[in-house]
Amino acid sequence: MRWADLTSPTDVEALLAAVAPTAIIHLAAIIPPFCYARPRLARAVNVDATSSLVKAAAGMPIPPRFVQASSVAVYGARNPYRNDGLLTTSTPLRASDLYGEHKVMAEHCVTASDLDWVVLRLGGVLLAEQRWALDRDLIFFEAVLPSDGRIQTVDVRDAACAFCAATVTDQVGEVFLIGGDTTHRITQASLGTESAAAMGLPGGLPAGRPGDPEDDQAWFATDWMDTEHAQDVLGYQRHSLPAVYSEIRTKVGWRRWPLRLLVPALRWYLGRRSPYRGFNGVYAGPMARDQPTLG
Repeated sequence: MRWADLTSPTDVEALLAAVAPTAIIHLAAIIPPFCYARPRLARAVNVDATSSLVKAAAGMPIPPRFVQASSVAVYGARNPYRNDGLLTTSTPLRASDLYGEHKVMAEHCVTASDLDWVVLRLGGVLLAEQRWALDRDLIFFEAVLPSDGRIQTVDVRDAACAFCAATVTDQVGEVFLIGGDTTHRITQASLGTESAAAMGLPGGLPAGRPGDPEDDQAWFATDWMDTEHAQDVLGYQRHSLPAVYSEIRTKVGWRRWPLRLLVPALRWYLGRRSPYRGFNGVYAGPMARDQPTLG
């Protein structure tokens, strides 16, 4: 392991010179909701650092392969009532938030280079681990999203498998959509309630607000994906969503039963922390001006 400040071109050049990698998997990023609170730092990490890495890699005696971690956020807000098809690599890029804009720019840095490159656009990455910490910003962010918004998750181990496969595949100069198998095509509400239930907290999350079917911008940048080609090439899908939940239940073990006693208190606490508390209306609107401010 070597540490470097990726926002420093000098550090980046020194790092690559010392390591002389045959492949770079570029994962560093400041993601939602934290990128909204520190937009300048997010730009420096998400875009400028990518540009520095690409430039330094291209200048090496033997340029390495560059595997870029991108996101379905590049497609922008997705109204499931008007976008009933799956995302594909040919779906137009229409970033609607800061993170999506950063990922579009970072992708361009990579794809405009002369390097052998592969871009992986990730869905919602899940860990088969129990979450005990209550990060207020993250709770706020998850609660503000439309409950009926579509999201395709992927186990973190499968995502890692995809990145490793991308370093050796013959199919370079391609973009791949990385999500789990069809069991991972769910809604934001399902993701929250099923995850909480696996932890032993069924009913612990208050109901969120649905999105407005008539407002295409009142949604977040997630959706279901066509991952068939990515799976054919990279062969990474190994953990179904039910298997992930089962693993979480096993790891929590006997603690699931006493945790049930905390459900009323947790529901009360999260209800008090609701981003829509005190706001009129029935629909969620994560990007609307008259709605709660992220970050």
